[in-house]
Amino acid sequence: MSQPTAEEHAALGEEPTELKRVMGPKLLLLFIVGDILGTGVYALTGQVAAEVGGAAWAPFIVAFVIALITAFSYLELVTKYPQAAGAALYTHKAFGIHFLTFMVCFTVMCSGITSASTAARAVGSNLLVGFGVEEPNTWVVVGVALVFMALVAAVNLRGVGESVKANIVLTIVELSGLLFIILVGFFAAFGGQADFSRVMVFESPGDKNAFLAVTAATSLAFFAMVGFEDAVNMAEETRDPVKIFPRIMITGIGITGVIYVLVAIFTVAIVPVGELGDSETPLTLVVQRALPDFPMGSVYPFITIFAVANSALINMLMASRLLYGMAKQKVLPPFLGKVAPTRRTPWAAILFTTFIAFGLIVLVTLQEESGVIAALGGTTSLLLLAVFTIVNVAVLKLRSNIVERKHFVAPTVLPILGALLCGFFVGPWTGRAPLQYQIAGWLLLIGVILWFVTWAFNRPEPTQITDPDALSEREGGVN
Repeated sequence: MSQPTAEEHAALGEEPTELKRVMGPKLLLLFIVGDILGTGVYALTGQVAAEVGGAAWAPFIVAFVIALITAFSYLELVTKYPQAAGAALYTHKAFGIHFLTFMVCFTVMCSGITSASTAARAVGSNLLVGFGVEEPNTWVVVGVALVFMALVAAVNLRGVGESVKANIVLTIVELSGLLFIILVGFFAAFGGQADFSRVMVFESPGDKNAFLAVTAATSLAFFAMVGFEDAVNMAEETRDPVKIFPRIMITGIGITGVIYVLVAIFTVAIVPVGELGDSETPLTLVVQRALPDFPMGSVYPFITIFAVANSALINMLMASRLLYGMAKQKVLPPFLGKVAPTRRTPWAAILFTTFIAFGLIVLVTLQEESGVIAALGGTTSLLLLAVFTIVNVAVLKLRSNIVERKHFVAPTVLPILGALLCGFFVGPWTGRAPLQYQIAGWLLLIGVILWFVTWAFNRPEPTQITDPDALSEREGGVN
């Protein structure tokens, strides 16, 4: 069988790459679903319910709509420029401002670290509950979370390839855990253990009005929908990306959206909102309440651990490789581009990102012991919503950049609406906790300092990135 010619590859949107194109529709769908499912719904459902009461499903629907609108912008850009890079590439092509490109890239990296830190804290809570510790000491949970992050770093240093088999197994675990909650919900409904009247009850804490409470809850629930944007970085490893990406990404977001809404409805119907809001393991609490005599209540914390561990691994891999790539392009200090001679892994970037994650887990716990997971998850949403605002604007800016092949084109109203919605949910008027802005501010300050340090080192060579696509180029020898 003859190999496709260069012209045929170009017609399919397959840009020249050293990476192997192994992902077809099924594997891409598994990747997207597996990347979205995880820490958000497993760890934050209770916190969302605490903001709006029984109507916890409403913020998930709003978050789903925002994610879907933004996905249309990503689809236009990934089919127009089917290369690994994501938001940083699109920003550079649209605006050509080195500092802005750097900050978008660094913000995406920081969102990966805050997401992994959220997962680590959730692992700590679920592991202790799994071993029968009903009310674990806060600092014991922190200790477990730090040990988990150290294990993630060790695996990362050894060289974790996102093998298809591992991705399928972990995705099945994540999906099975959520489908089990839905089955438990039906069982409780038929057994008279679920009170669906609570699902329509709106309750907001303090003096918040309905609008403010829903926006605050949506800002948090959006963390459950992030992950779909990681898929665009697989463009160089996907066959016929221009054709495959639109229907697969929309399908993946749709599947996860339906699952999240059902989980939110059954969770509130089975466990009172007050108990959910006080728990860092809300889905485990649902299983224990609905099936008190069934051993699955003891097993479920470990299912949660597998699900959120997958999120942590994916995000720390992304963050360290992105940092490494930026260093190799002299956008960050060169020491962050150092590679282990035997394992061929970017050890300096791995240790740097792990150190930031350690600091986040400890410092946020010192600031707010009772809402650590919510603070870290909310910060992840804040960072990514800021990036999504820029991506939605970039779509409109790049409409004047015509490419020869056919590609997906989003209805013009969607990127406009996406930019307005994402920008709105970045602002303090949504009722976000001030701590989320503090965390994001300190992280971005680190980025600004690193940019100036790099600029000082590279002043004799003021123009470092001549090819914007090279920003995210992966080195072939790094795992």
